[in-house]
Amino acid sequence: MSLHLLLYVFPFLLLAAFLVYWAGARHSYARRRPTGTGDPAAYDWHFFVPCRDEEAVIATTVTRLRADFPAAHVWVIDDASDDLTAPVVTALAERDPRIHLVPRRRPDARVGKGAALNAAYTALNAHLGEVDRARVVVCVVDADGQVSPDALAYVSGPDAFGDPDMGGVQIGVRMRNVDDERPLEHRGRLGNAYARLLIRMQDVEFAVSNTGMQLLRRRTGSVGLGGNGQFTRLTALDRIAAAERHPWQRDALLEDYELGLHMRLAGYGVTHVADTWVTQEALPYTRRFLTQRTRWAQGNIQCVRYANRIIGSRHYKARGVLESLYTFFQPIAHLATLVLTAVMLVALVTGGGAAEVLLAAWPLALALAVCSIVPFLLWGPVYRRDAAPDRSRLTGLLWGLALWLYAYHLFIVSARGFVRLLRGRTGWAKTRRNAETAGVGPVATEA
Repeated sequence: MSLHLLLYVFPFLLLAAFLVYWAGARHSYARRRPTGTGDPAAYDWHFFVPCRDEEAVIATTVTRLRADFPAAHVWVIDDASDDLTAPVVTALAERDPRIHLVPRRRPDARVGKGAALNAAYTALNAHLGEVDRARVVVCVVDADGQVSPDALAYVSGPDAFGDPDMGGVQIGVRMRNVDDERPLEHRGRLGNAYARLLIRMQDVEFAVSNTGMQLLRRRTGSVGLGGNGQFTRLTALDRIAAAERHPWQRDALLEDYELGLHMRLAGYGVTHVADTWVTQEALPYTRRFLTQRTRWAQGNIQCVRYANRIIGSRHYKARGVLESLYTFFQPIAHLATLVLTAVMLVALVTGGGAAEVLLAAWPLALALAVCSIVPFLLWGPVYRRDAAPDRSRLTGLLWGLALWLYAYHLFIVSARGFVRLLRGRTGWAKTRRNAETAGVGPVATEA
């Protein structure tokens, strides 16, 4: 195949793969069935809350976890915070024996979320003593996360930990500040309108688009664990630790997703429960949003190293292998699309007859535009129906159109993530909370 032909065929192949994946996600979302519930009292619950400079939110999070789940333990990992995170948690722990502080100090601290979670795993092992470890379930919650009070009942159900072979369960994620009229108090009307739209798009992304993707993965056997609302059986963590030295990978930028990979490679099932969720604050700042997503894209590229293990694993079916490889290579596909687009534009301009070519190719360009836009557009009415039924149908369509434009950030963060890899920058740093001022602390990928 000539290079000239490849330039034109490759974008169509990428679009075809996207459309097949989208159709599978949409079908899985439309055909989802309610998840059965179980008895939370059959398990011992331990919440891991990794923290670094979380003084603004940690007291609220811990207090809510203890109020909603009084039988559970809460383990707060202070990753060498420079603020009052540790004193705040210490004060709470003095009044409640089920609240535990796991302190970390430099140089061991601040090397990644995976290392912080491993420290909590070690502390939990020292605390438990002789217990039935199959009954113990660990849940990772962000420092600003709020878990639905009914979550433990769903996670205990027959499709989740009621199945003894189930090692991990991921619940849905929603944006808590989606109805905030002034997310940026110091900005004007236009700035707040943009911030509201950015927040809304993050909620649309997680509530319907990502949920559809996870429900598709439930069918293919390749559900991804996330960093918020991630439930894991302790015996599954033990098996991974025995093989990999630690449950969570220290050098991973997507330590949550990689944990799910290790869990399936170890023979455990991983599932997604869409009937309950954890809420978090969406980011209204473009820079914080892009740096967070750059870390995710770079972490996706890192996962390519698992390709051979997954292809050769007896625990992955063919459709699970294909879905995983599609996920791994998405940032690379975005980068390839950018490069090919630039090459084609240069060839068009320098080859002469650009106007004639554009005139002749407009039907094809229109068809490509329709195939690219419609999948995003159709998520808007679904989101309006399921998450915001008080809004008009026109608003739902406009949200779908905005989701299409919003998706172009993937090309930006994929390119940034690839450049960071080339430069050897693989450090992990937290994303600043919305309550933190713009001039304090590092952002997600500046370590």
